[in-house]
Amino acid sequence: MTNFMKRIFLYSFISIVIAILGPGAQRLAAEADNNRIVVPLSDPSRPAQVRAHLVSGSITVKAYEGKDVIVETRSRAGDGDNDNDEEKPERQGNLHRIPLASAGFSVESDNNQVRISASPMRTTDLVLTVPTHTSLSLHTVNSGNIEVTGVDGEFDVNDVNGSVTLKNVSGSVVAHALNGRVTASFVRVDPQKAMAFSSLNGDIDVTFPPDIKATVSLRTDNGEVYSDFDIQLQSASPQPAVEDGRGRGGKYVVKVERTVRGNINGGGQDIQFKNFNGNIYIRKGGK
Repeated sequence: MTNFMKRIFLYSFISIVIAILGPGAQRLAAEADNNRIVVPLSDPSRPAQVRAHLVSGSITVKAYEGKDVIVETRSRAGDGDNDNDEEKPERQGNLHRIPLASAGFSVESDNNQVRISASPMRTTDLVLTVPTHTSLSLHTVNSGNIEVTGVDGEFDVNDVNGSVTLKNVSGSVVAHALNGRVTASFVRVDPQKAMAFSSLNGDIDVTFPPDIKATVSLRTDNGEVYSDFDIQLQSASPQPAVEDGRGRGGKYVVKVERTVRGNINGGGQDIQFKNFNGNIYIRKGGK
């Protein structure tokens, strides 16, 4: 075979390979453009733990029957600098501006623990698709809400300037929204774990299975508490707490908290509700 024929054969072979791999390569490119990463777990037979803490952005988590954790990110247009896009010149002399669309984030995975972090200088929205049995630690500070749907696990959720919404979840929850609403609906609760829901400036609205057995602690400084459960209050008037420091040169102080405690279906796991400016709603599911 002459060298010319060999080159023709080689070029033909490369063209066939490119044609075969082309769709796959296009898919990979599309995933990269969309900032999408598939993270395999070390042991898919065990529950996963996912941690995502942001400075600015929203976090959305949904469950599926797969074995991987799928991370998708989006950097909002106009973010990434202190100035708005409208204030940035499109050209400087003969140079034109290249927009930086990448979110800029990292994912670490070890022993079924997945940790996700993003650039604190950009507002990054995360969309996570996780196996149903996954524990979550989700925190964000600015410009975003946190929403979780259908996940079964332990939840540590904190949003400083947004709302927290948990839909059809199972397990145990500690949820706080400083300046937003906390909403949760449970399919099943873990009776061995204590839970807590709190907000400074927003309502707290939680729906439990009708057969839950819980001892609830209730406090709101500027709001009311409503429930369709028959909550048996342990004391109509909270007992005063006395601090006698006179023997040490201190003061005699009596404090009467607004917190009341009560039992649902005879009592059980401890669940705390604490609010400052907002109502507390404790609903019975299954209606």
